[in-house]
Amino acid sequence: MHTVNIHEAKTHLSRLIERASKGESFVIAKAGKPMVKVVPLNAPEPTQIKRLGFMAGQITVPDDFDRMGSTEIGQLFGTIT
Repeated sequence: MHTVNIHEAKTHLSRLIERASKGESFVIAKAGKPMVKVVPLNAPEPTQIKRLGFMAGQITVPDDFDRMGSTEIGQLFGTIT
């Protein structure tokens, strides 16, 4: 990972931001001591945001979904013989 000092970061900020936006992380140091790590921000585009109900009308849930397998489960726990 590339390390730059604060003066260099101020002087070449645009170039460093461009490199970071392409996936290259780097560290900004003060007097040789690492201070911050700059990484690209991968925020999803508004069209990529998942929303509740995105499969509405494409699948169905059986009416007895909450009771499916209750007999087998009861037998395993000994509550149904």
